[in-house]
Amino acid sequence: MSGTNAGAGDPVLEVERLGRWLDTLDLPGRGATIEWRYLSGGSQNQIFEIRRGDLHAALRIPPPTAPPSRDAGIVREWRIIDALADTDVPHTDAIAVCEDHSVLGRTFYLMGFVHGWSPIEVTEWPEPFRSDLQARQGLAYELIDGIARLAQVDWRAKGLHDLGHPEGFHDRQVDRWLAFLDRIKRRDLPGLDDASQWLRTHRPIDFVPGLMHGDYQFANVMYAHGGPARLRAIVDWEMGTVGDPKLDLAWVIQSWPEHPNDVPDIGYVDLTGMPTRDQLLARYAAGSGRQVDDMDYYLVLARWKLAIVLEQGFQRAGDDPKLLAFGDIVVNLMASAAETAGTSDYR
Repeated sequence: MSGTNAGAGDPVLEVERLGRWLDTLDLPGRGATIEWRYLSGGSQNQIFEIRRGDLHAALRIPPPTAPPSRDAGIVREWRIIDALADTDVPHTDAIAVCEDHSVLGRTFYLMGFVHGWSPIEVTEWPEPFRSDLQARQGLAYELIDGIARLAQVDWRAKGLHDLGHPEGFHDRQVDRWLAFLDRIKRRDLPGLDDASQWLRTHRPIDFVPGLMHGDYQFANVMYAHGGPARLRAIVDWEMGTVGDPKLDLAWVIQSWPEHPNDVPDIGYVDLTGMPTRDQLLARYAAGSGRQVDDMDYYLVLARWKLAIVLEQGFQRAGDDPKLLAFGDIVVNLMASAAETAGTSDYR
């Protein structure tokens, strides 16, 4: 594993400058040769695997073309994973952060390398989760347990009092995201007005601010290899904030089958044999200590908000088939949000 083995077109890491910076820190491998490989990335972040002596880490950095705001976002992510130290929330270890652009050109941080697998990186569940449906259920329960634990983190004691603006969190949602949609809107979305009006006139039974991931789903967690299911780390904290943790729960279950006989369809993972939505809600309530009687509100908000987020990708799709596919997904999400609002018993 070395930079000389990077694939054609892959980003290149300036290991000499990185090595000099690492030598200023109290870390294993001082003075040793850095071995690295490019793992993944896009317009927001790039991730590299780093080895240097006994140091084994992942380096997360915005690409050169990312807007300057991503540097602040990197620091924000770093603060969250650093704050999760000494909690029972599965997370990557925070090793070091660098805001000196003379090192690699952008702000970056090092986190502990996670030995595990992500559902977004496999075409089918690995064993034993492919053939053992009971073991597969554990993946869902571990997913829910991750945010149940996250909801219990004392964010004030962890120094995250200025990470978000929990005051008026729900009061801001409709106006904020409708303003965003207005900037990109090129078509009408059936159900938008009905769902928006419902959200304006409904609020949660109670709102207990807490640390939330913001894009919580199978795609943003890693599991240990083999069974039973063990959540190793919650990753990709780009949208992390102090807000309403129950929105993370709604993000998970908004496309989850409501009844055991429903056809499971979440896009990139097979939910056959998984626990029901009610079982996941009960699991979260028990683990987080929060009530879930008002989940209709959160389901409407999650579907409505996700539709708007994906609409941006659809409007920028060009000839990208993946982004073009968002077109129908957005329409279905918004219609589902309006339908849930119209049939909800939560008044």
